[in-house]
Amino acid sequence: MKKQLGSGLYILAVAAVLAGCGGGGSGTSSSPAGPTAGGSMGASASASPASPSAATSGGSSASASSVPAAAPVLKTASSTAGQIVVDARGISVYVFAKDVKGSASTCTGTCASNWPPVTTASDSPAVEGVTGTVGSVPTPDGRKQLTLNGLPLYFFAKDKAPGDTLGEGVGGVWYLVSPAGDMVKASSGAGY
Repeated sequence: MKKQLGSGLYILAVAAVLAGCGGGGSGTSSSPAGPTAGGSMGASASASPASPSAATSGGSSASASSVPAAAPVLKTASSTAGQIVVDARGISVYVFAKDVKGSASTCTGTCASNWPPVTTASDSPAVEGVTGTVGSVPTPDGRKQLTLNGLPLYFFAKDKAPGDTLGEGVGGVWYLVSPAGDMVKASSGAGY
C-alpha cells in the first residue's frame, strides 16, 4: 500500500512540475547561466543528432532517459578549438551565423534535418560551466529550442559521438560556441 501511495505522490509531483513548465509567454525566455543544483526535473536536452525525432517535450525519450533529471542540459568540454559548449551526452552544439539574436531559428526544412535544434522541456535548464545567458525560443512545432546569448543552438547530424566537431565552419556560417556564448571560429573540425 505504501509503495502505491508513494508512486501516486511521485506522479502527482511530476505532473505539477510539468504543468508549471508548459505555460505560454512571450515566445522567448532566458536566465543567466550558471551551475544549478536541483529543481530542474523536466530539463533534458534532446533532438539527438543521430535521431532528430528523439526530441521530447516531457523528457521521456530513450536518449534523455540515460541522463539523470538533475544533470546539466549544457556543459563545457575541451576541444582543439578551446572550451566549447556540449549537451549532457558530450555532443557538440553550434550556432548559425544567419540567425538573429532573440528570434526563432532561420534554419528550417532540409537545414533543420542536417542541423536539428537543441531542445528542452524546462524553462530554466541546468547548466554547468556555461557563463552566457541561456534561454529558449519556440520551434515551428512548439518545442523549446535552447539559446545562448539569444542565438538558437543546434546539433550537426554528422556528429555521432562526444568529441565530434565536424560541423565547425561548415559553409562559413556554422560555428561551435564558447561557454560565454561567442562563436568559436576554429581552423579544424578534428574533435576534442
